[in-house]
Amino acid sequence: MLGRRPKLLFLTRPFPPCPTIGGIRTWNIARYLVQSDWDVTVVTPHPSVWRHAENVEETNARVMLNGIRRVLTDHPWRCLAPDILTCRNSGLSWAVGGVCRRVARRLGIDDGVGWAKAAERACSRLTSNDVDVILASGAPFASFSLAKRLSDRIGRPYVLDYRDPWTNNMHGGFRVSQRIVRQENYLLAHCAAATVVSISWAKALHESSGVGSKLHVIPNGYDPHELNTVQPFTFPHFAIVYTGNFYPPKRVISPVMSALRELQVTLGDRCRPWYFHYYGREEAHVREEALRFGVMERVVLHGRVSRHEALSAIRGANLAVVITCVSNEASFAEQGMIPAKIFEALGLETPVLLICPPGADAAEIIAKTKAGAVFSGSEPKMIANFLSRMICSPAQINGSSAVQEWAWPRLIGRLDGVLRVALDPATTPSNSDVEKCST
Repeated sequence: MLGRRPKLLFLTRPFPPCPTIGGIRTWNIARYLVQSDWDVTVVTPHPSVWRHAENVEETNARVMLNGIRRVLTDHPWRCLAPDILTCRNSGLSWAVGGVCRRVARRLGIDDGVGWAKAAERACSRLTSNDVDVILASGAPFASFSLAKRLSDRIGRPYVLDYRDPWTNNMHGGFRVSQRIVRQENYLLAHCAAATVVSISWAKALHESSGVGSKLHVIPNGYDPHELNTVQPFTFPHFAIVYTGNFYPPKRVISPVMSALRELQVTLGDRCRPWYFHYYGREEAHVREEALRFGVMERVVLHGRVSRHEALSAIRGANLAVVITCVSNEASFAEQGMIPAKIFEALGLETPVLLICPPGADAAEIIAKTKAGAVFSGSEPKMIANFLSRMICSPAQINGSSAVQEWAWPRLIGRLDGVLRVALDPATTPSNSDVEKCST
């Protein structure tokens, strides 16, 4: 046992002020591990790397206030991820970047490869005296390979945190080569442990790699400290809100627009006015589907907004829509998809309309918390009936105290345990979550 605070080297590309949802998980991991008596150093890109970075100075202050050290790096090859990274996006530079993206996709080159090289250089002087455990969060999964290289060089164990599946990603949109599959299996075989966000993803990973003994479920969650500061936006009508992205054809807004068409016919404004609000960058998809189903007059498009504005909208909404997958036939990967926005709605005490495959992990959360209703993508009439009841009799969903199970102050205890066993396997026996489900 160590007679001091253990030292964690945390490798993660998304970290505040990164504007993507991945940065929320990594921030809460770092923040609450410090409160759990860890010395945390985060290796992450410099804030100037991010396109649409939010509240940079405020973020810097929060990092210092919470006792988190950062090693800030450059990010070469930003053209591989132009949606989130600053790079030239016009003229010849954009055309060349497009060629690079197509070649990288065809060859299975991770869009974080440039950052991983920069991060490795930034860590070149670290020794075993500086690090006790390495934690790498992916995507990008180049961070996993970096963790292995650093582990080999300084002789410290590494743990892998899967925010998303790697080779089983339902939203990948491309065929994964056997080389990448072998690489993933190799890194899993040598890691001290791996964490995933749902039990179905753990089962899928065990099925493909056979490392169930190393897998632990650390779901996403909500930070009560952050959400307690959110003031509700005041909507002058019954507001149905969706925030975030879509991934056609698996995650689309079509079932909701179909339900709104049914609702328009059967209810209209007989109880009170109602509208659907979309906050995000994919206005074109929502507009196209709203026009197709003839409900555009019931849809309000807000475009890309700050996280603060999105949370305010969810707190003020009468209903938050969460979609995992609209297909009824689902793989383990699709069953295990639990969008992080579901936990924000839970923490903000906003009822949830969840659309997911039958038996999905996300549905179990809604059932356990009694926080809303669950439908499949093929049930627009049932969704419309639910919406009609909510609009005419809104006070019928009462959540339970089980919501607190997904608060980060509680979740961090699981990760703390995984990391401490990785640090010293003799400390405490720890069964994986795959083992627990199979016994």
